[in-house]
Amino acid sequence: MTITASADWRDPQPLNQAVGLPGSVYTDPEILRIESDAVLARSWQYVAHASRLPTPGDHIVVDVAGRPLLLLRDETGALRALSNICRHLGGPLATADGCGIQQLRCRYHGWSYDLAGCLKCGPELDSIGGMPLSGVRLPSARVEQWHGLVFVALDPATPPFAEFIDGIDAQLVGHDLDSYLLHGRVDYDVHCNWKVYVENFLEGYHVPHVHPALNALIDYKRYVTATGSWHSLQRSPLQSSASFYGAGDVLYVYLWPNTMLDVLPGGLQINRVRANGVDRCRIESEHYYAPGTAQREAARIARDLELSEITQQEDFAICVRLQRAFASGAYIPGRLHPTRENCLHHWQELYRMAMQ
Repeated sequence: MTITASADWRDPQPLNQAVGLPGSVYTDPEILRIESDAVLARSWQYVAHASRLPTPGDHIVVDVAGRPLLLLRDETGALRALSNICRHLGGPLATADGCGIQQLRCRYHGWSYDLAGCLKCGPELDSIGGMPLSGVRLPSARVEQWHGLVFVALDPATPPFAEFIDGIDAQLVGHDLDSYLLHGRVDYDVHCNWKVYVENFLEGYHVPHVHPALNALIDYKRYVTATGSWHSLQRSPLQSSASFYGAGDVLYVYLWPNTMLDVLPGGLQINRVRANGVDRCRIESEHYYAPGTAQREAARIARDLELSEITQQEDFAICVRLQRAFASGAYIPGRLHPTRENCLHHWQELYRMAMQ
């Protein structure tokens, strides 16, 4: 069979004939500008773990697709995601994470809002005629919490959150993620397009060649993959001693478009990828463990964190080389493997659809 290139890389491609995206998708600043609105601002974005906001007035400064947001817990205990841009002249309402605030006060001119985003007062506001305070509110985003993970959606047209996670919980039986506790966070700045890191996560085809230590722990021959509407799953049995993970599986969960979960016996790693430029991204990585695990099994946790760091650095190294290849002008996209790279194909089809 002769495979002919599509007239437009955005056209859908069947799995048994699919080729990778062109190099320009990872190197063109105009593509980055478009996808900020078409992909990142029109999806559910993981922003924080709910445990970071235990009481009313607790707040976290976050950024979603370049939009400054303030994630907070209001007086009723509900989570809200409000614009971190004052409705006056754009000043910030908060410049750092904090706790116990009772109102949001603009750092520029002092306009103050309640924790629901309603303007309450400000210096000399009575001199601004025809502006009732009740009509001035901070724009807000939708907020959902799932197993302690907090997601926001900027665009009202983003599909319902239940549709976003449909089918995942059935794969998490035996993992009490709601009880897991934060052990630590680390950020990495990587010299590659954000999509390069995402695509690398989405296939285990490279594991035997890039990750020797990880490959020794998993049963690559029994590595299986599955896709849903807005997520994909990769699972492999573990081949480790009782002093490491013991019996069980590793489950890699991908959530469109830039959140990845590594679910292991008694542990969870979350990676969120943020675009910092056409050839730069930031990986925000968090590690969680079941209650008491860090105290009872300190040696195992240390080994887990060591393996995670080794694997991350191996991924970063190959992603940087891929970025150079895409920017070289010599890259010609090749065929995707229909069984080892079907999750990658699933991602690329979602991306093509979003970029129409």
